[in-house]
Amino acid sequence: MAELNPVPARRVAVVTGGSRGIGRESAERLAADGLAVVVGYAGHEAEAHAAVEAVVASGGRAIACRADVADEVAVAALFDAAEETFGGVDVVVHAAGVMSLAPLADFDLDVLDRMHRTNIRGTFVVGQQAVRRLREGGALINFSSSVLALALPGYSGYAASKGAVEAITLILARELRGRDITVNAVAPGPTATALFLDGKDDEAIARMAAQPPLERLGVPEDIAEVVSFLAGPARWINGQVLRANGGIA
Repeated sequence: MAELNPVPARRVAVVTGGSRGIGRESAERLAADGLAVVVGYAGHEAEAHAAVEAVVASGGRAIACRADVADEVAVAALFDAAEETFGGVDVVVHAAGVMSLAPLADFDLDVLDRMHRTNIRGTFVVGQQAVRRLREGGALINFSSSVLALALPGYSGYAASKGAVEAITLILARELRGRDITVNAVAPGPTATALFLDGKDDEAIARMAAQPPLERLGVPEDIAEVVSFLAGPARWINGQVLRANGGIA
């Protein structure tokens, strides 16, 4: 006899860059929201497995899977793992990214190429798999940066890569007409993660923390809250860039 009140199928999220910082916090928040999570990582294996253990310890379901986001074969395998383990993909959070800073005149072009490979090509590759795999009612959430609006010296290469992410996001939302899939980007302001803090002295960090009207740095939980909103109830927000930055710009 069929159940009168069958339990709905668990939604599934793929989170790239899920081993650390905003990506890890987003993975744990989505798991707390009831989603099964695939933690994608490139080089931080121990931290990725720690993220999985944290989810499982809280009663959720998660696996870790290594993938270079710019490698289309590896990313396809990441999505294969999600489908084979959990039955499909409903949410993709593309949080993987790298940041290298220098004045344009001094920027090492090999470093620029490597950064753009991850930040731009990686967004294309993950986006392609998302388009092919997301189920109806799904969501793709990319990551830009509020540095685009701030126009800070030294950020030209990084900001250029994130400008590309915003363009990809807005266009892809329109290319998915009729699929009931939302595509948005989150643009954090200064957030207390290793990506932001590395290479900055205490004075620089204090100066940036004082800039928002809220007078503090963001924390990964602030950004994960936005991810949770876009992944779940925010079905009428589509083709947008949400600047989660405490009012800095």
